[in-house]
Amino acid sequence: MKRWTFLLRPGWLALGLVVVAFAYLCFTVLAPWQLGKNTKTSRENNQIQASLTAEPVAVTSLLPHQDSSAPDAQWRRVTATGHYLPQAQVLARLRVVGGAPAYEALVPFVVDNGPTVLVDRGYANPVQGTSVPDLPPVPGGTVSITARLRDSETAPPDKPAFKEGGYTQVYAIDTRAVSATTGVPLANSYLQLVENQPGVLGVAELPHLDAGPFLSYGIQWIAFGIVAPIGLGYFVYSEIQARRRDAAAVAAQQATAAPVTVEDKLADRYGRRR
Repeated sequence: MKRWTFLLRPGWLALGLVVVAFAYLCFTVLAPWQLGKNTKTSRENNQIQASLTAEPVAVTSLLPHQDSSAPDAQWRRVTATGHYLPQAQVLARLRVVGGAPAYEALVPFVVDNGPTVLVDRGYANPVQGTSVPDLPPVPGGTVSITARLRDSETAPPDKPAFKEGGYTQVYAIDTRAVSATTGVPLANSYLQLVENQPGVLGVAELPHLDAGPFLSYGIQWIAFGIVAPIGLGYFVYSEIQARRRDAAAVAAQQATAAPVTVEDKLADRYGRRR
């Protein structure tokens, strides 16, 4: 057991703690983080692909009441008949569409015999840098729309809504935050208008069906978590082997050295004096 005592030195203890902590993070945080993003991306890609061929359905079949949400039907095309509430329109700021900054106009829409849903009219690019452009009003009266069902986003808790440029502005398409800001109860999912609909602005393209690098990143973090302890074991093994070689060399040197007698010591002493 004496050969293992070097592991109790501060340097080796610190190295062991670092390796254990790194492997723990790989398996419990970093790999699940990337694999979770891969699962989410794959799920969204499958939903987009399915929505391309599925016929539109009535929004009330997926959002039957005010507190409804339909995460399993995201990107599905739906139809609704009702009227807009233009006085409650807000803008989502700091959006990026086609690589350019944009605002997205959000208006509550009261569905006949259904819930009130938030409708994303589409995007408009800012003017003179960051100024809000003039937006055409939504049509009045009863209209029928076709849109894609979308999951609500989550607004940053430290960035409340504010008013600027004649519009209330928010930092995310968060139905709860918009409801709190406008005082209009909204369903938990929102609608994103497709082309040629009443009140639509610029329509963003559908996301590309690309799974991204998340799966490979997740596998890499798992591999790192496995390799790190193996590397530590290799260093420990190498240190033990080096110590064994050093001990063997010292023992061999001691075994081959000629014994020193009393006569040799006396001769050496008196010889030096002469």
